[in-house]
Amino acid sequence: MALVLLVSSVSVVSVVSMGVLDYHHAAMPIVHQRSPSLREERALQRAGHRFIAGVDEAGRGAWAGPVVAAAVVLPCDRRTFSRLRGVNDSKQLTPAQRLAMRERIERVALAWSIGSASSAEIDALGILAATRLAMMRAVAGLQLAPDALLIDAVELPALPLVQRAFDHADAISLSVAAASILAKTARDAIMCALDASVAGYGFAGHKGYGTRAHARALAQLGPCWAHRRTFKPVASTSLLTSHSPLPTPNLPTSDF
Repeated sequence: MALVLLVSSVSVVSVVSMGVLDYHHAAMPIVHQRSPSLREERALQRAGHRFIAGVDEAGRGAWAGPVVAAAVVLPCDRRTFSRLRGVNDSKQLTPAQRLAMRERIERVALAWSIGSASSAEIDALGILAATRLAMMRAVAGLQLAPDALLIDAVELPALPLVQRAFDHADAISLSVAAASILAKTARDAIMCALDASVAGYGFAGHKGYGTRAHARALAQLGPCWAHRRTFKPVASTSLLTSHSPLPTPNLPTSDF
């Protein structure tokens, strides 16, 4: 069952290891000393690009559920930096902090959008291509067309836009950090809804990532429709189960 999410709003204004992991909601160790800034966005504006979208994903290394991406266009002024103080790479924040920051980002952003690629699309295309698909859906959903993109690690060659993709962009660019938070909170909500629909796997806790609890559930129940069958820990489970899938949300679609 393909689950494709595409939500957008406008105000006035490396592949993770597929082995078993211990997944914690606590903040991850800080990668960069400084907080994300608008330096990269302003450099692109000085080059003649007015609206810059930051793009990031969540769920690339999970065993189940969609990969979710967000695109965020922020005003590039000092007031924005002040209003979004504390916004950082989503991995540096607790769940409560991410939810609080999400509300602030949605108020401040000139435009934001969420796109996803389902587990079925991941199996059909591969995780990198599916990640690009989710990102392109997020960009396509923006109601304010960007002139350039800042992306965490993944290039989007199919989009005819000026773009810069670099590692740890979510710890450097404020727009990408904002996108990482929106992508993460959107995906967490999807996995909590999935947990309510498909019992026994604990999706609300581990969000589909490769924890020991998830591995035990796979061994006992086999994969459900939301699992990524091409991922080695899932593919190695021989017992198959059948569950009723979540209904596809009645949301806008895109050309991607």
